[in-house]
Amino acid sequence: AQLRESGGGLVQPGGSLRLSCAASGFAFSSYDMSWYRQAPGKERELVAVITNGGGSLTSADSVKGRFTISRDNAKNTVYLQMNSLTPEDTAVYYCKAERIHFGMRSVYWGQGTQVTVSS
Repeated sequence: AQLRESGGGLVQPGGSLRLSCAASGFAFSSYDMSWYRQAPGKERELVAVITNGGGSLTSADSVKGRFTISRDNAKNTVYLQMNSLTPEDTAVYYCKAERIHFGMRSVYWGQGTQVTVSS
């Protein structure tokens, strides 16, 4: 099983980025997918979740109205569209896959992609 994030980089304040997380080696469509982020010196925080049924939830109040999570099960990919970026959004962004199936919990993490918001 593998998750590979891409799309990070350097962007100016007010700009946009779209992160992608490509999954392989497991039944992607049956997993809830999440994006987390971790800024230097801070704990990893949940940014957004999308269920296997496509219901989405943005968890962090700081990103509500700016970030949108989506998924394409045909491409085994989850996305995070990030708009109106601020320096406070600078972090390593990780995707996570999680499923509880017949009482067994399976979790996979990607390696992360760096997002830097700076002028």
